[in-house]
Amino acid sequence: MRVLVVEDEAFLREMIAEGLRGDALAVDEASDGLEALRRLRLGAYDVLVLDRDLPGLHGDEVCRQVVRERLLTRVLMLTASGTVRDRVEGLGLGADDYLTKPFAYDELLARVLALGRRAQPALPPVLERAGVAVDVARRTATREGRRLALSRKEFAVLESLLRAEGAVLSSDDLIEQVWEEDTSYSTNAVRVTLSKLRAKLGEPPLIETVPGAGYRIGDPR
Repeated sequence: MRVLVVEDEAFLREMIAEGLRGDALAVDEASDGLEALRRLRLGAYDVLVLDRDLPGLHGDEVCRQVVRERLLTRVLMLTASGTVRDRVEGLGLGADDYLTKPFAYDELLARVLALGRRAQPALPPVLERAGVAVDVARRTATREGRRLALSRKEFAVLESLLRAEGAVLSSDDLIEQVWEEDTSYSTNAVRVTLSKLRAKLGEPPLIETVPGAGYRIGDPR
């Protein structure tokens, strides 16, 4: 799942971003409304965490543009004001959810994950294929009932492959879905992560390499 966090307070923005990355989400950051729109137009984000009071371009206008341009992202609006009128106004602009500062990180994470599920085709809360089960909300993974101790990147790669439902994902697909935009990651990072993931999944081999195309978890046998 890809998330864009837009917040002009650097400490809060970095706290949110690092928390979400620690929970296996791919996160990019922006500090003003104009930068947010640029990133939204260039990349596909499942969820936009949007501060309402932004410099450059107000968060309300960013939200209006998301709706006007039919950008396929769900909007979680953050604000320091918790009045009913402000919440109604924010939702009326096209925001999908509204969270008042200060907030508990666990609540923000739950709301982001819920919006992320709505941004994608409906899937069961637990993704299952070929004996592997991933509980997206609880961030747990098992194979044939055996708990898998995965890093956040390994978990995110496994989740992406299961969401593909047998379709092939290229290295570029995985980089876009799992790694952040502002990084120097290459296809080698994908190969290393897949190698570690395969080792933790154990035998028989589960992730197939499709020469010249990418990777998939094939039909259960």
